[in-house]
Amino acid sequence: MNDLNALPADFTWGVATAAYQIEGAVAEDGRTPSIWDTFSHTPGTIDNGDTGDVACDHYHRVPEDIGLMKQLGVDAYRFSIAWPRIVPGGDGPVNEKGLAFYDRLVDGLLEAGITPFATLYHWDLPQILQDRGGWPSRDTAEHFAAYASAVAERLGDRVKDWATLNEPLCSSWIGHLEGSMAPGLKDLTAAVRASYHLHLGHGLAVQAIRAASSDARVGIVNNLSPIEPASDSDADRAAAVRADGHTNRWWLDPIHGRGYPQDMLDVYGVDLPQRPGDLETIATPLDWLGLNYYFRQIVQDDPTGPAPFARQVGVEGARHTHMGWEVHADGLEQLLLRLKDEYGARRIFVTENGSAFPDTVRADGTVDDPERSRYLDEHLAACARAVEKGAPLAGYFAWSLMDNFEWAYGYDKRFGLVHVDYETQRRTIKGSGHHYADIIRAANGGTGRAA
Repeated sequence: MNDLNALPADFTWGVATAAYQIEGAVAEDGRTPSIWDTFSHTPGTIDNGDTGDVACDHYHRVPEDIGLMKQLGVDAYRFSIAWPRIVPGGDGPVNEKGLAFYDRLVDGLLEAGITPFATLYHWDLPQILQDRGGWPSRDTAEHFAAYASAVAERLGDRVKDWATLNEPLCSSWIGHLEGSMAPGLKDLTAAVRASYHLHLGHGLAVQAIRAASSDARVGIVNNLSPIEPASDSDADRAAAVRADGHTNRWWLDPIHGRGYPQDMLDVYGVDLPQRPGDLETIATPLDWLGLNYYFRQIVQDDPTGPAPFARQVGVEGARHTHMGWEVHADGLEQLLLRLKDEYGARRIFVTENGSAFPDTVRADGTVDDPERSRYLDEHLAACARAVEKGAPLAGYFAWSLMDNFEWAYGYDKRFGLVHVDYETQRRTIKGSGHHYADIIRAANGGTGRAA
């Protein structure tokens, strides 16, 4: 752990979750269905037919889960707020019971000395808005800003760190183009329009949050990947440029005032639903950038495939997680430096980074997961190397606090530092969780909060 000395003294050590993945209580206290409720109940969409109906039952177990965070010694908790709990009709009246739940969560965190980092959208669009057009419709962006305003007005006296969107790439490309996430569409035009309105909603929400809370610190969370061509051929090199546009530049350029990459507009061949002033709204200045990192992409030309006509290929002999993702910590360092050098980032958080492995529960109930501990060490070392080279990295949030509903993979893939027995809801800190607590304690000079 000595190689982490480059990290700043005020480095934020955190864990992250998302509402639909952990909360359960999908029909309690006024919450209405989201697109993920609908998608997960559609036969054939989720491994094993799993749903998020109960998940980790976090809605009823907040004190216990905050206690786990205290044991880990984390400084901060990144959670998401469920739009269908706050505005059950998608727009219109605000649900007091929904706001009250997040009041209790935030107050509990602060009482425990843990800083709340709130994400306003982690994919759970109210189904009623999907029925009215979803993210391909401009109205959804405006409704999102109104929802953001209501939440910031209620929580902004205590929550200072906000993310508008989590991984809009997944909402757009995987949800509207590939079809393997909610709402399960395979429509390039809808995907491009969704991406645009997600960005517009982001910009409007930044303005709404700041109007409600003048000292708010606002960012956005993107999942990015370094892209490399599978060979030196001109075709594969061109494919890598397209893949980089699809995965990285499309999401970074507009929020930095550069508009949308012309080469990707040419690839997609879809007109943006742009109105005067939109690009300026999308580029509303931010206080920080969130980076979610899981894998790099090695790509080859795929002229008959879907846009961007680049196919990811495997890396022979590489280590892989249970998701089939290559373990490549150097990619995290590359991305942190790219955000600094190419986009002039002044403050970055690694808002998600973690690994799924098939955990072994021992006879005594403990969980030994050395591969996840090794993954943590390697990626935190990459963070430290990036800081040494000037990356303005302010914190790291491990994904995830606990095992949870892993979207289309259901409950089979476990990312948690805490093991969850879904039948009993018993929580057990894994070996990696204790290891993370040790790292935090060492970083704090041996005075970490771990209890």
